[in-house]
Amino acid sequence: MVWDMDDYPASMKNLEKPVRKKAIEIANAMLDEGYEEGRAIPIAIDQAKKWVEHHGKDEIKEFMKNEDVTKRSNNKDNAHSELLDHDECVIPHPDGWAVQVKGGKKPSKVFKYKKDAISRAKEIAQNKGVNVIIYKNDGNVQKTYSYKD
Repeated sequence: MVWDMDDYPASMKNLEKPVRKKAIEIANAMLDEGYEEGRAIPIAIDQAKKWVEHHGKDEIKEFMKNEDVTKRSNNKDNAHSELLDHDECVIPHPDGWAVQVKGGKKPSKVFKYKKDAISRAKEIAQNKGVNVIIYKNDGNVQKTYSYKD
């Protein structure tokens, strides 16, 4: 289910508007990444509260001026939708190992241990029905797992 500012989970009802909007944005993205609703909602609310705490009034005001959270423009939102069909990759990262969609600009999560990153990438790939491509430190492919139907 895709949520917006008029149709959102009951647990977001009493949140301030900026927190609610950010939580909806985060929850929708998490669902796109394969998270279950029950996990996505509380994580999104927590992250949205932190986001609002750490951003200035001007940035929050600008965020609230932007289009509704579910509207898709011709730029990054459509690019994000297109990435849903792309493979998941486990790549070296300065802080460990990153899970990142192929063609994506930033990792969805960074793990200290490669085995943890592989586990998460497999989980996402199974939900999306795509491949997992695991890379070595030198950038060469180590292994590929297929979860395509």
